[in-house]
Amino acid sequence: MKIQRFRRKQKERKARGTRRRLVNRAERPRLSVFRSSRFIYAQVIDDREGRTLAAASSREAELPDAPEGLAGKVETASRVGLAVAERAKKAGVSKVVFDRGPYKYHGRVRALADGARKGGLEF
Repeated sequence: MKIQRFRRKQKERKARGTRRRLVNRAERPRLSVFRSSRFIYAQVIDDREGRTLAAASSREAELPDAPEGLAGKVETASRVGLAVAERAKKAGVSKVVFDRGPYKYHGRVRALADGARKGGLEF
């Protein structure tokens, strides 16, 4: 139990450090990423009003189909990035700051960011 609590606190501390650097850029909404072992979630958050403007996840059925049927986690993350970019554009958002939370910028997190850029979001 103590190890789990310690790891959770470490993760929260890393995320706070990342978000602390983003506070000065409050004029742009924040593209926040949550990655579990199985799914990935992204949402565009307006911190001034405290509300979500757009969201997408790998659990949704509305995601565009993978070219070859089944896709891996990285390809799915890229499609989630495209979906969240499309929804953010509909909400009138074109510029965001990327909040990777406690995760390193590689693998699925990077694929999601690249997909969002491909969808038209500007970081």
